[in-house]
Order: sequence, then structure tokens, then C-alpha cells
Amino acid sequence: MITWMRRNLFKSVTDAILTVVSGSLLVYVAWQALQFVFVTGRWEIIQVNLKILLVGRFPDELIYLLGLSILALVFGVTSLAAGGRGTPENMKMALRLWGLVQRFGLLIATGMLLIALGGDLASLLFGLYVVFAIVAGRLFGALRKRTALSKLPGWAWVLINVVPALSMIFISIGQAALEEWGGFLINFYLAVVSIALCFPLGVLLALGRRSALPLLRWLSTAYIELIRGAPLFVLLLLAGVALEFFIPDSITPDPIFRSVTVFTLFTAAYLAEVIRGGLQSIPKGQAEAGKALGMSATKITFLITLPQALRNVIPAQIGQFISLFKDTTLAGVALSVFELLNVGSAITKQEDFLGQGLVYESLAFVGLLFWVGSYVMSRESQRIEKKLGVGIR
Repeated sequence: MITWMRRNLFKSVTDAILTVVSGSLLVYVAWQALQFVFVTGRWEIIQVNLKILLVGRFPDELIYLLGLSILALVFGVTSLAAGGRGTPENMKMALRLWGLVQRFGLLIATGMLLIALGGDLASLLFGLYVVFAIVAGRLFGALRKRTALSKLPGWAWVLINVVPALSMIFISIGQAALEEWGGFLINFYLAVVSIALCFPLGVLLALGRRSALPLLRWLSTAYIELIRGAPLFVLLLLAGVALEFFIPDSITPDPIFRSVTVFTLFTAAYLAEVIRGGLQSIPKGQAEAGKALGMSATKITFLITLPQALRNVIPAQIGQFISLFKDTTLAGVALSVFELLNVGSAITKQEDFLGQGLVYESLAFVGLLFWVGSYVMSRESQRIEKKLGVGIR
């Protein structure tokens, strides 16, 4: 340890000075942050408004639907993660406690924080239900290798795990109007729906830009360059203000639908360029080998070049998805969607907290939730890259 410090931190006088100054600054910042979190911070504004920060104005009598949706989603995701076709040694490694803590520790800590802020029996019970859903999902996923479920095709296994969660989400939407949704819930669903829609559109645009058909290539190129050249906030403002000039009020879509549309169209343009770069990284010999085997151009694209291209640009794709997740806050400013940042600003103007300078506590909580979401996406991206051997030849 001492040898490493001498070699990396105190190799010269300049290095020593930079180490001491940077270390002192880091200690000061850490001390101030700890004081703010544990001593000076007034977190009652978060405790009182925890529900509205997380789910907005969602009706209290329908909260159970959101709970069931989350439990179904957790069950499906953990089941898919555990139901892969890896070797038993890999499964044993994944099931080790330390591996689970490394992968899900931040989410577990955030859940415990929310339970502590909730401070009631219902929050504790829901936390226990989530743990039960995780355990049940892993057990159900493990059954795929030991029962007749192993004969199911991949798409059928995905449907089995995804359909219940989607059904509960649609039931929730049907029971409560979208105008009543808000808080972190709406940021989460804006991001998830937009990511699900922009990915296939981005793939089609990337293929269209590389197409041998001039009209298709020109249209794809024009769309990508036009959308990428416009700021996202301006597009959201146009969707919120200018749309009424072209569509009657009676059939004008709600702000959430407009937000999803803009986020999808905007991110798809950037994603198309990322995927096009991945396609250009594939050696021509791959396509020539497919032709030598008598494969059609469609099969060569979807069975040889496109899978390799998507694998090569996983980091850039996840970067776009993280950016989209954080950009959902712009919907609150441009379209008055009652999302998390909007709620965080609004609660500081309540009569009980007005003029008390509690905006720092509110913004710290908002920033924490977005950081947790972004960090988890980044870590899962790194795990997928390592599993697929991205960057290893």
C-alpha cells in the first residue's frame, strides 16, 4: 500500500501537492455533505410529501394497483435474469450473497430509505412484498432449466414474464386518468415507454440510411439530420404550444402522449447514428461470407451484421437511454407534466415550508432518485458488456 502511494500519489513534489490539496478538498466536501444529510438537513418536507413525490396525485384507493404493477415487474425481470441458459457455475456465482449485494445493493439501500421516510406499516409490508417477488421470480426462472419450461422458445418465455406486468400497467391506466399520474412514477414510465419505442425506430432509421434505395436513404438521412439539429426543449415546446394550431382541441393528445412522442422521435434519431456506426464497424467479409452461403440480404442483415453491430455499441446505446431518462424532467417545464422535478419545486411553496430555504433538501432527494436510476442502468450495461465480451477480440 505504501509503495503504491509513493508511486501514484507522491512520486514528485507536484504530485504530492496535488494529492494533499485534492484530498483536503475531498474531505471538506464529504464532511459538509455528511453534516447536511445527518445534522442540518430538514427532511420533514420529504417525509410529508413522499407520496406526491413518488406517484403524484394518483388516487389513494388505487395505490394497490401500482403496487401490484411494481411487484409483477420485479417478478418478471428477476425471472428473466434467472432463467437464462448459463452454466450451473455461473448461476451459483450469481446467487452468492456478495454478488447480489454488488448488483442490487444500491436499489436495496434506496428502498430501505424510502421505507424509513414512509415510516408506516404499509411501507414496510410493501418492502417485504418486493423481497418476496424477487425470491419468487428467481425460483420461477430457475425452474426453466429443470422442467418442461425449458422447451419453450425464448419469445414465449419473455411473454410469460412480461405480459402480467404490462396487464397491470394497462389496468392502472384504465382506472386512473393519466392527468392524475405524476412524480417519479411519470418520469419512470416516460423513460420506459420512450426507450421501448425509440429502439426499433432507431434500428429502422439506421438501416434506411444505409439502404441501396435512394428515396429511402434520402428520407432517413433528412429525418435524422433534421431532428438531431433541433434542441429537444424546442421540440417539446412546439408539441405543447404549436400543436393546437394544426389539430382541434377535441382530438389534441394529452401532454404525456406528446412527451412520449417527442422523446421517441428525438432519441431514435441519435440512436440511429449510434447503430449506423456499429454497422460500419462490421468487416465486409461478414456480409460476403453470408452471400457465399446463399443467404439473402435480409438474413445477412438481421442474422449476421445487425446483432454484431448492436453488441459493439452497447455503451453508446445505454448512454442515450440514460440521457433520455434524465431529459424526462424537461416535460415538466415545456408541457407542464407533473413530474418529479416539478413536484420537488412545488412542495417548497407549501404554506408549512414557504420561505424556509428547503429547496436544497427537495432537490437533493430528486437528484438522488435520478442518480440511482442512471447508476443502475450504467452498471447493468457494464455487466452485459462483460457477459458479451464487448471490446474483447
